[in-house]
Amino acid sequence: MNLEQKGLKKRSITVAYFFNTICKKYEIKLRRLNEVDEQKRRIFERDLHRPGLALAGFTNLFTYKRVQILGNTETRFLNHLEEQERNLVFQNLVRFKMPCIILTSNNKLSPVLLEMATKAGVPVYSTRCSSTKTIYTVTGFLDDQFSLYQQYHGSMVDVYGVGVLVAGKSGLGKSEIALDLIERGHGLVADDVVIIHRKGDSMTLRARRNNIIDHFMEIRGLGVVDVKANFGIRAIRDVKEVQVVVELLEWNKEIAYERLGLDTKTIKILGVDVPLVELPIFPGKNITVIIEVVALNFLLKRYSNYVAAEALTDRINLVINSDKTAEDSDD
Repeated sequence: MNLEQKGLKKRSITVAYFFNTICKKYEIKLRRLNEVDEQKRRIFERDLHRPGLALAGFTNLFTYKRVQILGNTETRFLNHLEEQERNLVFQNLVRFKMPCIILTSNNKLSPVLLEMATKAGVPVYSTRCSSTKTIYTVTGFLDDQFSLYQQYHGSMVDVYGVGVLVAGKSGLGKSEIALDLIERGHGLVADDVVIIHRKGDSMTLRARRNNIIDHFMEIRGLGVVDVKANFGIRAIRDVKEVQVVVELLEWNKEIAYERLGLDTKTIKILGVDVPLVELPIFPGKNITVIIEVVALNFLLKRYSNYVAAEALTDRINLVINSDKTAEDSDD
């Protein structure tokens, strides 16, 4: 199983994609204030910039490659300037090849300044949201876009609220197991192709489906199954945190498999350690029920700090120590 692949990152996104996508997925509405070719402008960073010093004339450290936010402070600074000085200040700003300008709190630019931005090819947008909310929302969107990601072969299922990634060699029955879990009331996140993202330095991994494959599954001998159409909306999930990896292994009598569960195994995915359960499979073994128990064990450990193998070991040690004490007292 190759889950330790190096992560990938987008180098940039177009401003056209940014504008058309963010309004659909996030609680922010942007309005175009000018008409320019948004495909020619690209965003390279997740961070935003408020160009206060640049408006004041200091552009030595101007991070112009970021999305520029003009809030109440910036627009009022421009408005208090004489018209000629204001035009010079803004002309000095838009000469840099910035991705776009967002005016927050319904602030406006004069027609002359908008014309300057248009001639420079800089898209200008307006929103009713405050600067704080705009920065928070846009940063969250760009954080998603520029997050570390990788594509893996497997099935991702929400089992009792636990995100379980079922992995293993092709032909071991991952899709059939996922289908059985769905039939038992659990939710499918993705089958065959699982896309996992890690945002920034977060230790949380989020799994999504491939938008082309969507919630379709291929079952050998049966063909393609539409999970949403067959089982309804309750059977699918859009996004789920990867909390446990279950690796299916071909049974090999020469290998000593884990019997007690005292040795917790992990696997690195995009630099994050994720609990790993290795399940050898053979005819007659009910993998579906075992995966349900894996999820329940995860919940027990997370919320009650209870591990059955440790509880049994403590009980055995208690009995052994009691017997020794009894023997010592008899002597």
